[in-house]
Amino acid sequence: MSATEKDRDVLARTLWGEARGESLAGQIAVAWTVRNRVLDGKEKSWWGEGYAGVCQKPYQFSCWNKTDPNYQFLIGVKQIPFRELAQARIAADQVIDGKVADPTGGATHYYASSIKAPSWSLKAKQTLKLGGHVFFKDVP
Repeated sequence: MSATEKDRDVLARTLWGEARGESLAGQIAVAWTVRNRVLDGKEKSWWGEGYAGVCQKPYQFSCWNKTDPNYQFLIGVKQIPFRELAQARIAADQVIDGKVADPTGGATHYYASSIKAPSWSLKAKQTLKLGGHVFFKDVP
């Protein structure tokens, strides 16, 4: 699947909004959850179409919720610090271009370990814990 410049930008902004405090490896893992949704094999996916569609699907990545404090940064009202966005762009490009293997083992979901485990995680298969995130696949 080819990705547009919008796809690359939206994925990088999503990584900043969801994982800006993580290492490059942590951001790559979050980016892979998006890619795994993009490449789910369905012609018309529930997750959305393309990287931008998946990232901006309502209520999937909380940083895109209009009430989230990160939202004003993501839409350009406030400026994301250059170095932070640059790292997120590197992670986004590496994952979109297939330059790094999937460290998540096919995860389509994750949550921040700083919060209480969501109910969906109880019946899903945990695939990775990296930095401040726990990753899952086979989410019912």
